[in-house]
Amino acid sequence: MTVRAVEPFHVVFVCTGNICRSPMAEVVFRSLADAAGLSDRVASTSAGTGDWHVGERADQRTIDALDRHGYDGTRHRAKQFTHADFARNDLVVALDRSHERILRGWARTDADADKIALLMSFEQGGLTLDVPDPYYAGPAMFDDVLEMIERGSTALFRQLEPAIRPVKG
Repeated sequence: MTVRAVEPFHVVFVCTGNICRSPMAEVVFRSLADAAGLSDRVASTSAGTGDWHVGERADQRTIDALDRHGYDGTRHRAKQFTHADFARNDLVVALDRSHERILRGWARTDADADKIALLMSFEQGGLTLDVPDPYYAGPAMFDDVLEMIERGSTALFRQLEPAIRPVKG
């Protein structure tokens, strides 16, 4: 009997420069998958709509907020979203509606466009669809944004988990 490896479900989180919000979402989502024992069934990455920070680490305030909440964001290096990311990912998660509009403009097919969702749209009864950009704010805003991302990521993971969890037979 041969056991066939299952290709992981790939999620990419997208914000503006890939140094604040989307790295937070990538790390939080990966942590949720690890905690559920599903790290081999789901993969998370992140990217930015712009190229300003390609190759840079996450903003230090992002790394610090993640650390305060028990996450490690030190390995992140910023990259820009490309058309190839549509093919590489099963779900493209925008952190706010401006990112969603840009991604929809870049989608070449209906299948690409169908992969795009807003992170906060997964949170039932959420107050907003946009995760605010903390870049021009202080450390407290980074903590607030991280808490929003934790809520949205948890809601997204709860929706995906039944589809990615192996069936026990």
